[in-house]
Amino acid sequence: MAASVDLYSYQEPILFLATAGVVVPLFLRLRISPVIGFLAAGALLGPYGLGRLVPAHPWLDWVTLTNPDRTSRIAELGVVFLLFTIGIELSWQRLRTLRRLVFGFGSLQVVLCAAALGILAYPLVGTITGAALIGLAFALSSTAIVVPVLAEHKRLNTPSGRVSFSALLFQDLAVAPILFAIAAFDTSRPEFTVASFAIAMLQAVVALVVIVGLGRIVLRPFFQLVSATKSPEFFMAACLLVVLVTSLIAAVSGLSMALGAFIAGLLLSETEYRRAIDATIQPFKGLLLGVFFVSVGMSLDLARLLHAPVLILVAAFLVIAVKGVIIMGLGRAFGLGRAVSTETALLLGPGGEFALVIIGGAMAAGLMPGDLGLNLLLVTSLTMVLIPAFARLGRRLAHRFEQRRLPDEIAAVPPPADEVGRVIIAGYGRVGQMVGDMLDRHKIPHLAVDLDPVRVSRERRQGKPVYYGDGSYPEFLRACGIDQALALVVTLDTRGAIEAVVAAARQERPDIKIVARARDAAHAAQLYELGVDDAVPETIEASLQLSEAVLVDIGVPMGMVIASIHERRDEFRAVLKPKDETREKKPGEFRARRTVGKRAPAVEAPRDPEQPPSLTASAS
Repeated sequence: MAASVDLYSYQEPILFLATAGVVVPLFLRLRISPVIGFLAAGALLGPYGLGRLVPAHPWLDWVTLTNPDRTSRIAELGVVFLLFTIGIELSWQRLRTLRRLVFGFGSLQVVLCAAALGILAYPLVGTITGAALIGLAFALSSTAIVVPVLAEHKRLNTPSGRVSFSALLFQDLAVAPILFAIAAFDTSRPEFTVASFAIAMLQAVVALVVIVGLGRIVLRPFFQLVSATKSPEFFMAACLLVVLVTSLIAAVSGLSMALGAFIAGLLLSETEYRRAIDATIQPFKGLLLGVFFVSVGMSLDLARLLHAPVLILVAAFLVIAVKGVIIMGLGRAFGLGRAVSTETALLLGPGGEFALVIIGGAMAAGLMPGDLGLNLLLVTSLTMVLIPAFARLGRRLAHRFEQRRLPDEIAAVPPPADEVGRVIIAGYGRVGQMVGDMLDRHKIPHLAVDLDPVRVSRERRQGKPVYYGDGSYPEFLRACGIDQALALVVTLDTRGAIEAVVAAARQERPDIKIVARARDAAHAAQLYELGVDDAVPETIEASLQLSEAVLVDIGVPMGMVIASIHERRDEFRAVLKPKDETREKKPGEFRARRTVGKRAPAVEAPRDPEQPPSLTASAS
């Protein structure tokens, strides 16, 4: 006889999966960030939404999430996996280049914002300790929302994206000392003294040294051993093991779990397995981040907003305004432009997930009145809900500020709106100029767009059809006549910018021919996944031209050399394109980028050196 099934124990996973299955497609169709959908679902299904009606209508208990503590434990893993994947995309070298922003801009942002907000909070709480903790809590921003929003719009590699990420990274480093301080001031725990605080800090430093030292020694041999099994299941298990073990080591030492996972990602970014690990982790990160956003939504007690609307709304406005002014001032002091400073201020102005932890800890330690703490939790959650909207506003304001500082001869000249079919060149550096010259030789009409005002002004004075604008904006592409364009050539030099333009063009016109510059073979494969017709990897083309030169110089007939070069180029294209891309495409048809963390298919020859053998069979 089969054992009885406790359906109630499966309630929360089923509700969350149903939310993910409905919210993400619906909000993507409405062109709204899924983050807002998860937050709204948490508020609706949480204890302060439908959960309030459970006593009167018990059947609602089956469709509500009424256990925030249990959900928050799982939700924390979403932030852990997010920081791990960020570490995978970074490297120690790149992190060193950001040290001025991390430890300069980031530290000043936390100190100045905490001081200003603490002074404003002192009349409410009445103690210096409580005011300082409130200031520190609200000085922190939301890594879990800001980074996905930037990644969604391909802005992590922009100046504002780098500055925001640097500040967020320092904030994550500052969480551990703040939590230690709460424990030290907790009168119910007299065992915490200055000596124990120093010991705890030393313990955290030792934990970082252990994670970095053992990681450098163990991780590469470990993944070599796992990949030798050629089992994607074992490879996935190894990835999850590394994330969980490093995050737990950090947590036991008093650091945040997310920081431990970030360091593990940095260590693995130096190995040949980083791309495969990133592809394996992506689905878990997406789902667990969804749980995190739902848990934040569950903490929204909108009824409390009705009881004290003026206090809560004014507090939320002051948090964003004070932080925004300070961050804008710091941005200008660090040599950032007005556009970058404004966008960064809007991204970092709202509160963050660690503010919820700090305020909750302060309430539990008796350092803050419970009623005030609950109001501050609502203030934090409300500001976090606004981040996607602020990010959109920041992009628009940044674009407007950039246009305002352009010379009149650039800003006053929009792209021509005629109906002539032409080629659009996105990016007019050295590569774009060469493409334009070749099109001129064949008398093919074209126009170019670029975001460098100096370059645009110089080329326009020489009579070139170059216009200032961002090709990642669909409305700008429409102004350039993409509806009638013969083709789009993307010659930009950063991955994020190239992918953003390709995605915007495919959204506007699925059947347009797109030829894109790629940094290497792996990037070319990703661009084929996005739907380009031809991706030209710089490394491959350079090697083919070198091969052609040396073969001709040593006496091989020119005709044979050209034929062999063309044949080799076709072989590379066939390998890099997805299998169903190699057939003749029908008009209006393109291959959409695969979701759920999949990358380009692995191949046998030539194989991406960063793709482990364990994923070759499953991906091809």
